[in-house]
Amino acid sequence: MTQRSKADKAEGTVDKVAGKVKEVAGKATKDRELEGKGKAQQSKGHLKSAKGDLKDAAKPRH
Repeated sequence: MTQRSKADKAEGTVDKVAGKVKEVAGKATKDRELEGKGKAQQSKGHLKSAKGDLKDAAKPRH
């Protein structure tokens, strides 16, 4: 696992958690915009995590 793939996975996790918080806060306050932003941020987090996984998979094995 490279440092960059670890960083991508960590950033992805942060985005997923922050997005979930925004989504829940949006639902609780009936703020559809905040809820949508939270869902979008979660998607961004999933993509970053997948990018880290892809980097690991592409790394040559010895």
